[in-house]
Amino acid sequence: MSAFGLSFTNSSNEVVLDSEYARLCVIFTGRYSPNFGPGSYGSLVTFPRPITTVEQPLIFIRPDTVNGIVQLGATAALQGSPGNWTGFVTSMYNQIGFYPNGRYIVASFGAQSLAEYGVRLFSATGQPIFDTGTPSVQFTRAFQNWTYVMTGRGDQGEYINYYTVPFDFPENEYLLCNSFSMRMTNADNVGRGLYTWWDFQKRVLYAVTIGFSNPYAFWLPAMFAKLDA
Repeated sequence: MSAFGLSFTNSSNEVVLDSEYARLCVIFTGRYSPNFGPGSYGSLVTFPRPITTVEQPLIFIRPDTVNGIVQLGATAALQGSPGNWTGFVTSMYNQIGFYPNGRYIVASFGAQSLAEYGVRLFSATGQPIFDTGTPSVQFTRAFQNWTYVMTGRGDQGEYINYYTVPFDFPENEYLLCNSFSMRMTNADNVGRGLYTWWDFQKRVLYAVTIGFSNPYAFWLPAMFAKLDA
């Protein structure tokens, strides 16, 4: 909380706006659809303009509800480089099941100067950290109490581990994809691939790991957020 400046708290005395710290703000929103790669098994989203932050923007997705399991391969792999983030790719796992269709949010800690009227706050370096014309993103919950289900083997002998957590899949909650788009460390120094499956019928979220050595432990949190009303 700022010692000087503007600060708002709610009825629980929690800080909801402070002139010292940036909120997680929306940069872009939209839909993704199959348009990329052989057979259009992937979806490439190109941002309306490059994002020039050094740190990665945060990508949140919400696959369309289907009568089955949405198996995501690349959950949301960022395209570009620091200072020039241009988009992201999401795709089907092993080209199986439902094609990638859904909604996305791209967000960053910092506002855009959009509102013609209202309130705008700047940091000590002159960067906008709040603007009433920029929607905010609110984290809602996180899961890391994954239940190990089983291990299978792939065609090349790789281990495929399945973990689940109960989830009710609200329409307005989006999964933070950045952490699910990186390889996990492994004893073989090759790492494990990490994927997410959404079982809408059974109301279960899967984490699926693939690697050539087989540690059973899995602690990565799945974080969800929604647009702040």
